[in-house]
Amino acid sequence: MAEIHDATITPSKVELLEAWMGDQRWYAAKGRRPRLRRLAAWRLDDPAGEVGVETIIVADEAGPETVVYQVPLTYRGEPLGSADHALVGTMDHSVLGRRWVYDAPHDPVYAAQLLELVQGRVSARSSSVSDADEPAVSGVPQGSWDREVHVRTSRVLSGEQSNTSVILDGDLPDGHHTPLIVKVFRMLSPGDNPDVVLQGALVDAGSRRVPAVVGAVAGAWPHPAADGDEPAHGHLAFCQEFLPGVEDAWRVALRAAEEGSDFSGPARDLGEATAEVHHALAEALGTEPTSHDQAASIVAEMRARFDAAVEAAPELGEVRSSVEAVHRAATDASWPALQRIHGDYHLGQVLHSAERGWILLDFEGEPLRPLSERSLPDQWVRDVAGMLRSFDYVGGTLEQVRGTSARAWVTSAQQSFLDGYAARAGDDPRRLGALLAAFELDKAMYEVVYEARNRPGWVGIPLGAVRRLTAHFSTSAPTQGDSP
Repeated sequence: MAEIHDATITPSKVELLEAWMGDQRWYAAKGRRPRLRRLAAWRLDDPAGEVGVETIIVADEAGPETVVYQVPLTYRGEPLGSADHALVGTMDHSVLGRRWVYDAPHDPVYAAQLLELVQGRVSARSSSVSDADEPAVSGVPQGSWDREVHVRTSRVLSGEQSNTSVILDGDLPDGHHTPLIVKVFRMLSPGDNPDVVLQGALVDAGSRRVPAVVGAVAGAWPHPAADGDEPAHGHLAFCQEFLPGVEDAWRVALRAAEEGSDFSGPARDLGEATAEVHHALAEALGTEPTSHDQAASIVAEMRARFDAAVEAAPELGEVRSSVEAVHRAATDASWPALQRIHGDYHLGQVLHSAERGWILLDFEGEPLRPLSERSLPDQWVRDVAGMLRSFDYVGGTLEQVRGTSARAWVTSAQQSFLDGYAARAGDDPRRLGALLAAFELDKAMYEVVYEARNRPGWVGIPLGAVRRLTAHFSTSAPTQGDSP
């Protein structure tokens, strides 16, 4: 049990974090020094009683908008040599002496106890009262997960930005091992995280198209913008099955394109898997009709993204009339029902398993959109369009590197994907015509802005897609059945 000391700490925890957070990949206000206000904190007990484990939730007011961060820390009486790169700093504790403070996902004690919390075997503890539970934070085990797992080793997955993922090598009671991955959400927003909700709904429905889910951690914290004492609620962490030795679909598809291999079979299977997941989400979480106002609002967002893309790549102005024709036709189209979707669907979000086929990952939605928007029902055609654009990027990458056309490969993969989707869903996305084209164009506009800002030499990939898509449309609005 952790004893809370009445002690003086120099520098303070907030001061340590202000000096450290600005250099972290997940810190949003790049180039600014954090200006932090502590909102809440909670602890986990170290069974050995040697390491302090505390999660601090802070509001950062350095940028134009206040951002809430979750920062787990561990406090040690000696340096942790394997985590030198994760040292936040040192502080002097008037009772315990010198303490080394670490970014907790890199500390094996934190990783082990976080999994215990996820599985409901330990409770979150108070950061202000000794030997007391913290009722605002709780583990939420997934009902379909029935194996008790204890951490043997852990390591942080490199390369992520908005979250921190820890790979756990877990011991089962029968002596076997199982790899897990726990995702610690760094930026917090009120509301349930779609990754937790959607994957949980899918595994509960019996789907094997997503990793098995172990559970999550849910919590409450003071809302920095709220009047009164109304807290914010949301997910703090999420744990699921980790699939080692598999490749993401981007690498599989790019290798096939480089070798000139026929990808129609795998693409068709991916279309079927996508439709299967959409159907399961609709069954589990429901659908609702798309009103004309909702359709008009989505198209208005598309128009705004087109305007932003024209600013980034002025040559897009040449196709404005055709893009506007697509948008008009899409507004007046018969829209499918709204439902929960993946929201940021591309080949990098899919893994290929020799035993289970295609497996979908990361249901958090488009990371730049607010959580409140990512949690709303949307159009399944958005996911379909995202995957079509991803196949085009495989071909565009090959063309960029080798200078030879990959159009035949792209067309075959795209049409096979749509064939598979139609076969499983009983509804061919191609019948949507201008509506499908509008969502493809919308994704391409996002790509134009990204490439223009980050890789100007690659902007030709989405620009070429825009020209191909709009070549089928003139200033006269196409009919619903026109398919680019």
